[in-house]
Amino acid sequence: MTAHDAVKAPRTDTPASPTLPPFVEAYDSIVAYRERPTPHDPVIACVWSREASAEPRTHRILPDACVDIVVVDGRARVAGPQTEAAIVDIPAGARTEGVRFRVGAAGAALGLPAAEVLDQTVPLDAVWGRDAELDEVVAAIRRRAERPDPLVRAVATGTPRQRLGIGDRQLRRRFIDAVGYGPKTLERILRFQRFLALAGRHGDLARLAFEAGYADQAHLTRECTRLAGLPPAALLATGAGPAGETSDSFKIPGAAPATMAA
Repeated sequence: MTAHDAVKAPRTDTPASPTLPPFVEAYDSIVAYRERPTPHDPVIACVWSREASAEPRTHRILPDACVDIVVVDGRARVAGPQTEAAIVDIPAGARTEGVRFRVGAAGAALGLPAAEVLDQTVPLDAVWGRDAELDEVVAAIRRRAERPDPLVRAVATGTPRQRLGIGDRQLRRRFIDAVGYGPKTLERILRFQRFLALAGRHGDLARLAFEAGYADQAHLTRECTRLAGLPPAALLATGAGPAGETSDSFKIPGAAPATMAA
């Protein structure tokens, strides 16, 4: 992939836009990463940026259940929902910034089924008919005022499907449009992100597997290898951490909700 395929940086110092909350600073080894959380925005989870590095860098971007619009040196691209890791090369001097949609919000906000950009990174002008700077992207999303599908959000955050009065096929169609894949795939990815979040507490893989909701350590190993391209110990050794939506609904430790249809 090229620099313009850059997607979903995990977490720099520019003055905050007057319409956005302040940056929360964090550091990804050498390169500073910051994000502006937007806790009251129903569509945008955060706006983030990563400073340019003096050296070329390679990032392993992991599935996180979200879709981003990423701007690299002024060129915007849609980073679609992922079901596997993407290896992204960022050249020296390239600054990256982006908007992360909440889980299930991308389809309505982009104006197309999220499945159409599944495991792809495409130019924003191919989706919206024009390119845009980051502030323009944020303003355009808010002008559209498209809310996430409430049934998709309810299931994704743990509401049992049976309470919603919707069949498996209809729910799957709505997930394909809103998220990009079906409920079971979302469940797998949220469980994987839960593992990454819990891994910051201790390194016992058997215990992490249980706490994250896997059947056993072998199950964790299979899923981690499928989603990240590396087994758990090797992935954690790279410094990988959790990403995606960080609202309270998606950072509660414990087993992934067993409420999703196939």
